Amino acid sequence: MRSTARGEGRRLAARHRNIELGLLVLAVAVCLAGHIDASLALRGSMPPGLLIHGLSLGALAVAAHLAVRRFAPYADPLILPIGVFLTGFGLVLLDRLDFSYKAAHAAKGDYQKLPAAPSQLMWVFISVAAAIALIVFVKHHRFFQRYVYLMMAGALILLTAPVFSPTDSFGAKRWIKLPGLPSFEPDEFVKVAITIFFAGYLMANRDALALAGRKVWGMTLPRGRHAGPVLAIWAVSLLVLIFERDLGTSLIFFGLFIVMLYVATERTSWVVLGVIMAVGGATVVGTLEPHVHGRVEAWLHPLDYYKPVHDPAISEQPAEALFSLGTGHMTGTGLGSGRPWLIGFAGRSDFIFTTIGEELGLAGVTAVLLVYVLLIQRGLRTAIGLTDPFGKLLATGLSAALALQIFVVVGGVSGLVPLTGKALPFLAAGGSSLLANWLMIALLIKLSDSSGRTAMEPAPPSPEPVLAQAGPADRSAATAPTAPGPGAGPGAGPGTGPGADPAAPSPTLGGLADPGAPTELRPAFGRTPATPQPGGPQPDGARPSYGYPPVADQPTHGYGLPPQSPFPPNPTGT
Repeated sequence: MRSTARGEGRRLAARHRNIELGLLVLAVAVCLAGHIDASLALRGSMPPGLLIHGLSLGALAVAAHLAVRRFAPYADPLILPIGVFLTGFGLVLLDRLDFSYKAAHAAKGDYQKLPAAPSQLMWVFISVAAAIALIVFVKHHRFFQRYVYLMMAGALILLTAPVFSPTDSFGAKRWIKLPGLPSFEPDEFVKVAITIFFAGYLMANRDALALAGRKVWGMTLPRGRHAGPVLAIWAVSLLVLIFERDLGTSLIFFGLFIVMLYVATERTSWVVLGVIMAVGGATVVGTLEPHVHGRVEAWLHPLDYYKPVHDPAISEQPAEALFSLGTGHMTGTGLGSGRPWLIGFAGRSDFIFTTIGEELGLAGVTAVLLVYVLLIQRGLRTAIGLTDPFGKLLATGLSAALALQIFVVVGGVSGLVPLTGKALPFLAAGGSSLLANWLMIALLIKLSDSSGRTAMEPAPPSPEPVLAQAGPADRSAATAPTAPGPGAGPGAGPGTGPGADPAAPSPTLGGLADPGAPTELRPAFGRTPATPQPGGPQPDGARPSYGYPPVADQPTHGYGLPPQSPFPPNPTGT
């Protein structure tokens, strides 16, 4: 039976891998169709290098699929195709923007004329290769559980490193620039490392954090000593906001901890406390820090930029983003037919979302957001299917980090929240962001493989029970024939009646030891009693032994208590 169930599980896993392969083919085909559509609108001809681009993207997708088929055969079949589709679609948008930027900025001679798609394609190869390496060499997701504090230390070092950078970029200190090396954004890797740390920390301390505290205004607040970690995380997020002027990282950093804390403890008071602390801290920093204050003013009054006299901290980009999104209407202008390049460095920032809204309209924006929601849903579904607390919290945290980043980017561009400057996952240009997001994809694949293995493979057989240690007298009593009880009768069966052969095996035990006897794996206390043998009503005051020695023969227990049967009297004989 177990081998049949295991074979069925493997057939289902192979079917999932075939579905994944078909979805990968569809994702690559849609991305190539987007390239052709944009090139026909911009150039009036097929895009140059289409065959090489298609073969490269297809080869990466197949390599990742083979790694998943071999080393994560029970993984979710949707996670990898969604990552490939979003990455390929991002290349479509960047190539389309590069063409317009080159034409518009050729005379100006600034950096905007430099193409971003070739560099992004190089980072696609690096990111997918890193994801494949993680899938191949990390045997199980609990490998990261050993290094949670080491990852936290590394994350804090990376998080604070931009503070010491002598220059900033676009008002925020978010990048590390080393001589002779390309700049990178450490907060993208901090997002992954700190999620692993939170999963390990909350798994070990969730019972203490879930203890009830004082009630204030009808709400149970945590105890002071248990609120220390939350206060520490809050302080670190404020320091990032003050010294690095990075609103997006601060919101993601603190929001991620609150979400995972609520999942681990199921206490609403943590969420309320976190929201109060986040709003209070953001209000103070937004009032005192000029760069953050300018972002808030541009959010509240985006069209004030066009007034003759306005706050110099307000930029034109929030208003331009609203104009671009409004131009798209329901179905958009079509790929290559809009003017999203009028927004400065749209392809290199969160404003690449306006390209989708203008050229694909509300329908395209909804479709892309639904793809993101589907990826987040698969991560949360993986968390539900996992059996270990660390894996549950890790899958939840990765999904929440992705959801928070999408929210702050899309909300900032559409005017829902202040601009943060974070990159839209998989779509915006940026090697650090793309590499970190593909590592998240690989982690979700490994987590879903463990979840799928639990669901599709039967549990291994439990070890055979070992008879408890017994003395010589007990062993002789166990092997001696049982005397016929007072309830034995003609209907009691062989081995139980008056004339029965004592050497004949019991029909219910098959000649073996009593399966209801106490063992090392099944102690005598707390077990369900076996059904007594039929044979008529029991005499008054008598109780069946159910495999125990008779009550009269039992000495006092080791605790000095009188012997008692764990079962109540049975005067009715039922």
